[in-house]
Amino acid sequence: MVLSSIKYIVLILKINARWIIRRPTAFLPVAMSLAALAMVLGHVAIYGVVHEADEGTVAHLFQLLIMAQVPIVAVFAIKYLRQAPKETVWVLTLQALAVLTAMAPVLLLNL
Repeated sequence: MVLSSIKYIVLILKINARWIIRRPTAFLPVAMSLAALAMVLGHVAIYGVVHEADEGTVAHLFQLLIMAQVPIVAVFAIKYLRQAPKETVWVLTLQALAVLTAMAPVLLLNL
């Protein structure tokens, strides 16, 4: 039942949201979240889970990547929420999931 629901949602997204996800304000926050996730996982893979007294460069870049998404997502929501509300909500959900995925290793490993 759940699998068929997911397939239905993916089918709707493929048909309706294809034009909106191509907008830079739609895909850029997702790309920034993936870059932040890659940086954290790369740092953990190279140096392991270490708790430093001072935050390093990776931590500062991570914070900048996450915070820089806020104005981009706001512009996207303001611009497209009235034009295509359903598609915009799906893209905003995707953006939120990407941010949560990037933050998960930091929260779980107490970095």
